[in-house]
Amino acid sequence: MRLIFETHATSLDNEAGLASGHFDVDLGPRGEQQAGELGRRYDPPALARVACSDLRRSWRTAEVAFGAKAAIHRDARLRECDYGRLTRAPALDVEARRLRHVAVPFPGGEGYQQVVARVAAWLGDLPKTAGDRPVLVIGHRATWYALEHLLRGRHLAEVVASPWVWQPGWWFEVTGGTRPGPAGRESD
Repeated sequence: MRLIFETHATSLDNEAGLASGHFDVDLGPRGEQQAGELGRRYDPPALARVACSDLRRSWRTAEVAFGAKAAIHRDARLRECDYGRLTRAPALDVEARRLRHVAVPFPGGEGYQQVVARVAAWLGDLPKTAGDRPVLVIGHRATWYALEHLLRGRHLAEVVASPWVWQPGWWFEVTGGTRPGPAGRESD
């Protein structure tokens, strides 16, 4: 099965430089435009399904992109990492701490290994009858970290530490099991 990952469009918190985590923020005007552009990149009948997290910035991206042209499946397991007490802190502050929270949760939140477990459970429940049609997933940076780890076998700490560069879609092959590879050690 093939899977395409797309990030949610720009949210109001993204525009303000805040790390949303599980905070349910809406898209900004720029995000609404980006979501429309995402919808023009894909033909809904050519997709097996459209899945997204249950956070507004993710499902709203899907809704603006596809409207009634595709059934949209929301799932909490595709959420961003829960930053706990750092939710809505300056994004640069959270960015500087990411690698410390691969195994150890953010204070009052979760760590990236917990995100991997959620996404692995979602992958395990994904219908395996998509045929040649890919599944489109609209999620968050932590969703991408988990997919890179689970489906490409990259070391989780390496993925979390790598520079984030947006692109229009990442393609993955889903084969057999989705067991996580090495998660890495906690730094500091």
